[in-house]
Amino acid sequence: MTTAELGEKYIMHTYNRFPITLAAGRGMYVYDEHGKEYLDFVAGIAVNSLGHNHPKLVKAITEQAARLIHVSNLYWTDPQVSLAQKLVENGELDKVFFCNSGAESIEGALKLARRYGSKTGRQEIITMNHSFHGRTFAAVTATGQSHYQEHFGDMFPHIKYADFNDIDSLKAAVTDNTCAILMEPVQGEGGIHPADTEYLKAVRKLCDEKDILLMFDEVQCGVGRLGTLFAYQTFGVVPDVMSMAKGIAGGIPCGVVMAKQRVADVFKAGDHASTFGGNPLATAAGNVVVDELLGGLLDNVKTNGKYLTEKLNELKAKHDCILDVRGIGFMQGIELNKPVAPVIATAIDNGLLLVNAGSSIIRFVPSLIAGKEDIDKAMDILDIALSQN
Repeated sequence: MTTAELGEKYIMHTYNRFPITLAAGRGMYVYDEHGKEYLDFVAGIAVNSLGHNHPKLVKAITEQAARLIHVSNLYWTDPQVSLAQKLVENGELDKVFFCNSGAESIEGALKLARRYGSKTGRQEIITMNHSFHGRTFAAVTATGQSHYQEHFGDMFPHIKYADFNDIDSLKAAVTDNTCAILMEPVQGEGGIHPADTEYLKAVRKLCDEKDILLMFDEVQCGVGRLGTLFAYQTFGVVPDVMSMAKGIAGGIPCGVVMAKQRVADVFKAGDHASTFGGNPLATAAGNVVVDELLGGLLDNVKTNGKYLTEKLNELKAKHDCILDVRGIGFMQGIELNKPVAPVIATAIDNGLLLVNAGSSIIRFVPSLIAGKEDIDKAMDILDIALSQN
């Protein structure tokens, strides 16, 4: 039996997988079991920040695995503390909690918000329509897309929704029981929709006036993807709590919750925990990613993110089926007036990996090392796929 056939037999059907078995990767490319080469503009869904088989990342993981992989959070380890220091000293938030995934980082933020609200008896959390925050029960309740919640019974209580980029809708949703507002600075699964800077400033002002926590979900849009280390730095609006994951450790599972000191202080020993979170292997990888970002990779995202926008707009001018180009840095999307599945399938056949964000949006979240030649090649293949569908 092939790997795909064995997978169908033994693995739960929670993904509709493409008929490809990937076996190796290098830089911006991956290779299937037959040796076919694919230019990877999915990057593990915005995870492989440094591309595939990055020598510094491989070296750090290999050396750390030979020393110490896991000891739990009963003890300090240097890689964890070092990564926490870098994240704090290069941003505006004061404390770090490590976990293992985006959904876990959102769960941690939601618990922190409830714990903060317990001081005054407030429990309500407002999130945005068309948002996506993860698949665990609280995270999927926070997700403002009902189809992710179907068939799972009652959702997590005291979460309500407002319209994204609409301050009047948000103000109407706020009550005396509201303790936190959670949003993505750039909505990912909801269709690649960046927040308006003035909207975020208005939300920040509202939260300050009413002692409501402003919480950003940077799981997909953070870790350099917009051209700044943290997404909030692109907009100049600092949250009280921020979650991130995906690209932080270059492919090793790692999630992060960061918070202002006054908020972090409400967590006491035993209030929250993670056995695997921030283990030496994951944080050794995270240190490499942050060092590379601060060492010049952020400039690459800024420069070539603009170039990607230019090339996507050139395709828009050529293909009437493209309704819109939107996004920032290396988190961009094109909206079509038709389903994108056939376009993506044709692109894959021609050696380009792409991913959707809904039925009519193609999402571009390449590794942060992507250069102009990679973008040119991707656009050439996409041009063919659009012409054939």
